[in-house]
Amino acid sequence: MNIKKNLKTLIPAILIPLASGGLSALLSGGFDSYEKAPRPPLSPPAILFPIVWTILYILMGISAWLVEIDTTEKKPLVIYYIQLAVNALWSIIFFRFEMYLAAAVWLGLLIVWIIFMMTEFAAVNRKAALLQLPYLIWCLFALYLNIGVYLLSR
Repeated sequence: MNIKKNLKTLIPAILIPLASGGLSALLSGGFDSYEKAPRPPLSPPAILFPIVWTILYILMGISAWLVEIDTTEKKPLVIYYIQLAVNALWSIIFFRFEMYLAAAVWLGLLIVWIIFMMTEFAAVNRKAALLQLPYLIWCLFALYLNIGVYLLSR
């Protein structure tokens, strides 16, 4: 294993999900709709979201990097990039368009993609799959929040 070569690919692997999240946040228009919407119990303050997502995107990038350096198979990373795109669109659906039911369905789809990705990652590198576990848990919590906002805003 060429450590120096592999470390050069780590930075882009981390920057890709961070850039995707940043673009999504920019296109979603911010958290104003979340702050104004009725929220279910356990709803965190809006300031927590960028902090948590930054950590999750870094973990995603490290995870994808571990898979990238451990295999030449393309399927796990294709699934990773698909789920990353699905992730980016959720914020736009929820925050920009305030389509809470559609966002909840989309988030359910994202959760399925995350599980699919984790399964593919585990076949290559178990640590890579485990690094995605906080992301899965956060998205399950986000689904609870999303459904709560939908039900309370009806």
